[in-house]
Amino acid sequence: MTTWTDHTADRPISLTAPSGIDRAAHHRLDEAWLAAAWSHPTTRVFVVSGGQVLIDETADGTTELVMTPSFEAPLTEAHRYFLGTDDDGVSYFALQRDALPGRMDQSARAAGLREAGLLLSPRDTGLMVHAVALENWQRLHRFCSRCGERTMIAAAGHIRRCPACGAEHYPRTDPAVIMAVTDDDDRILLGRQVHWPEGRFSTLAGFVEPGESIEQSVRREVLEEAGVTVGEVEYIASQPWPFPSSLMLGFMARATSSDIDVDGDEIHEARWFSREELRAAFESGEVLPPYGISIAARLIELWYGKPLPKPGTTL
Repeated sequence: MTTWTDHTADRPISLTAPSGIDRAAHHRLDEAWLAAAWSHPTTRVFVVSGGQVLIDETADGTTELVMTPSFEAPLTEAHRYFLGTDDDGVSYFALQRDALPGRMDQSARAAGLREAGLLLSPRDTGLMVHAVALENWQRLHRFCSRCGERTMIAAAGHIRRCPACGAEHYPRTDPAVIMAVTDDDDRILLGRQVHWPEGRFSTLAGFVEPGESIEQSVRREVLEEAGVTVGEVEYIASQPWPFPSSLMLGFMARATSSDIDVDGDEIHEARWFSREELRAAFESGEVLPPYGISIAARLIELWYGKPLPKPGTTL
């Protein structure tokens, strides 16, 4: 049995570092408290639109969310989401709008999580992940799944209630498995999805189906996508992935077969790599590393034993 040693454990997985924000869920139904928090001069607000926010570079070269006091925020009552408070008692809200506001100084720019998640502080990243997930759910679940009536926002953006049948609907999170599969020769199985650019390889992944355990999902997905059977499955870590509403569950898995037969629908190509082969492929540019924000990179690093390179560098 392999013992996995994470030599990159001091680096948190993107989107999962402690944010220092208490979500304070007990306040979401307290309208008087929410009104007082909104009007407090220390409260900070940012706008989310289409999964994007405004970010800006500070004088010291760091990147931060563009936030304003609540009295300077755009007017909106229905789509105002309470995200929590920090250790200093500052409250944070997100406003869902059809478009991001303009900036007089023209220095801020719009960014989604794939970019901003690598640049922002843990606090700002945590706030953005929360806001983007709520916005995605709110935009896609405006009507009651029981009776079809338009629902109303409640609990500071965390519930939608149906005025007709009384049903309550909560933000959706879809569990998905992502796995680094290794064989008896300690090679890793990486695949390229059909819509990815040439050379982009990563770990296999897929959604958990109804009535299925996460371990069963790992085995089924690997078999369906690459034709490889899997035995031992070990859970490693999770990552919120609001694109639009997933929770990635990361695993190491041991293959019991090595012949590859890709499905052609999701996976265009799959290959076994030794550490030496993967290093050479990165150095030559034949293989591109997975996107830095994804837990996939950390799963590969866990097998490889060191951080993956940035484009243009070597392992």
